[in-house]
Amino acid sequence: MDKLAMRERVWAKLRHEGAARFPGADGRIRTFAGAETAARRLAELDAWVGDSVLKCNPDAPQLPVRAAALEAGKLVYTAVPRLRDRRPFVLLDPSTLDRSPKAAASIRGAERAGRPVRVGDVRRIDLVVCGSVAVDRRGARLGKGGGFSDLEFALLTEAGLVDYHTVVATTVHPLQVLDEPLPETRHDFRVDLIVTPDEVIRVGRARLSRPPGIIWEDLDEAKIAQVPLLADLARRRERGGRKRAGKA
Repeated sequence: MDKLAMRERVWAKLRHEGAARFPGADGRIRTFAGAETAARRLAELDAWVGDSVLKCNPDAPQLPVRAAALEAGKLVYTAVPRLRDRRPFVLLDPSTLDRSPKAAASIRGAERAGRPVRVGDVRRIDLVVCGSVAVDRRGARLGKGGGFSDLEFALLTEAGLVDYHTVVATTVHPLQVLDEPLPETRHDFRVDLIVTPDEVIRVGRARLSRPPGIIWEDLDEAKIAQVPLLADLARRRERGGRKRAGKA
């Protein structure tokens, strides 16, 4: 079964069981019943302890995660939607917030309370929390299909801000955890922790399969042009290639 078919199957299951909150699951990483409980469970884990720096997706299911991190005094980075800015990440610093952590952690709140930053200004990331449409027990995951979560991860990996020691987690409804393996490509990353309202699944060896950074061969010209930072990096690569060719 391909990725789109798997997504549609999980969305249908969430819809049928009434597990997706308004306005539904289809086409989205949508908030689910028990999202707050899953966030609390994540906050009890060793990966959360201390002054860790968190990178979290901006979707509604992970709002309780972002709010809890700010309440705990953590720096939180989220991505600019579709990476459409040359400053592709937004920093939420709890020491400078002018509103409550929950208000600042919302998508609109982050736009107002956060500060857009370039990749070079991002601190090293200790914990990545990503949203998922589905995840299997090996740690393979499916997003909503745009590929931006993989690109965010790749950009941070290229910059040395996500590495082998960075823990990657996802919070999901139990219906989103599948026993059968999900299809994967070489630019997909796996998660170390799957956190539901009912359990924590620790995935062994997930980080061994992480992509080393941007896999340019998997990107077409349209995707590169869609993301300003990727377009800049592609031009630099092209200039570097011409210089090396000239020296040869």
